[in-house]
Amino acid sequence: MQPISLSLDQARRVAIAAQGLNRPRTDGPRTMRHVQGVVDRLGLLQIDSVNVLARAHLLPLFSRLGAYDTDLLDRATASGRYARRTGRAAAADRRLVESWAHVAAYVPPRAWPLLAFRRRWFAEEYDWRELDGVRLPDAPQVAEVRDLVAAEGPLSASQIHDRFVSEGRSVRRKRGTWWDWSTEKRVVEHLFFTGEVVSAGRNTQFERLYDLPERVLPPSALAEVPEVEAKRALLELGARAHGIGTARCIKDYYRLRGPVADQALADLVEEGVLLPARVAGGSEQWFLHREAARPRRATGQALLAPFDPLVWERKRLERLFGMRYRIGIYTPAAQRVDGYYVLPFLEDSQLTARVDLKADRAAGVLRVQSAHAEPTLTADTPARLAAELREMARWLGLEGVTVQAEGSLSPALHAVVTAT
Repeated sequence: MQPISLSLDQARRVAIAAQGLNRPRTDGPRTMRHVQGVVDRLGLLQIDSVNVLARAHLLPLFSRLGAYDTDLLDRATASGRYARRTGRAAAADRRLVESWAHVAAYVPPRAWPLLAFRRRWFAEEYDWRELDGVRLPDAPQVAEVRDLVAAEGPLSASQIHDRFVSEGRSVRRKRGTWWDWSTEKRVVEHLFFTGEVVSAGRNTQFERLYDLPERVLPPSALAEVPEVEAKRALLELGARAHGIGTARCIKDYYRLRGPVADQALADLVEEGVLLPARVAGGSEQWFLHREAARPRRATGQALLAPFDPLVWERKRLERLFGMRYRIGIYTPAAQRVDGYYVLPFLEDSQLTARVDLKADRAAGVLRVQSAHAEPTLTADTPARLAAELREMARWLGLEGVTVQAEGSLSPALHAVVTAT
């Protein structure tokens, strides 16, 4: 089959459209239907504990929906319907559940069976090491934690820890041995990664609340899917969400590796689900999902979080958009180039700027700690970026935006922000 030839701008528009970022956001209230639409399109929302701006899983929804009520996502991840006596969410109403997908992420319950092979790997092959001289999966404490969750879940790791400490059942309760926080957490995380318990939601401290799968997930999500079938389905989901990508990009969406994934991708090409493509400016083999939209224009704008699916595969980002992007949170302060929590700004079909943002809740402002122009900067970038920042500040419940002097774009952005 002759590869489809695309210009760089065409490929960018495909990628942007696949992510639902190619058009201006519509006005009006956001409902669960809008949230579900984003979840269906992206397939997952990455989780990260950094909260300098907002939790990572909240930001991709803002990029696509604008100012929405985050209670909608709380309801999606824990249904919001709790039995008064047990505090358990109604499994049939659940729209998102935690799993190890790209990394830690929320996924729709229908994706849970597709990730069973990964839970098996954690159960059978992962090196959990030893606790109290016993291989962790074989330690008796694992059964104790499992039984407690079965009897009283949903429970956080700290609640489980406190329960065993209060009962004072053995010398294991001494600080620094089995039942200190770090060790206890290892036990319940083992159960979580192997699928014996799942997250029923998160508390106000963003701790997982662990419960049994059958009490959290709908019955349709409890059956396992064979590895070959599962990886094929995940690859198609990743390809659909990317629109266009190399084999590396498509496999990375759900972090798939090995010969099974390679064969599944080859099968998708053979079946015509993925169409070979070439993108101007390079010789790499790309694949276009057969249902990917190929719009003639892209007219949206959005601030993209460091964990947004459009930007997390950095080589793809540089190839398509020409942006070398590094998040600063993992870099020592003296070595950061652009800042700590840096968001690229999407303007039409280009990334035209990047800003280091902080929600200063004490002062009630959204701080632009630095603003840098990209070579693709347009005359409209300062005004459009300022509008996006004001929208984000409003969504975060902050009173305004302040721009500090750091970065080549800061003077122009400051002038617009202070003039309006």
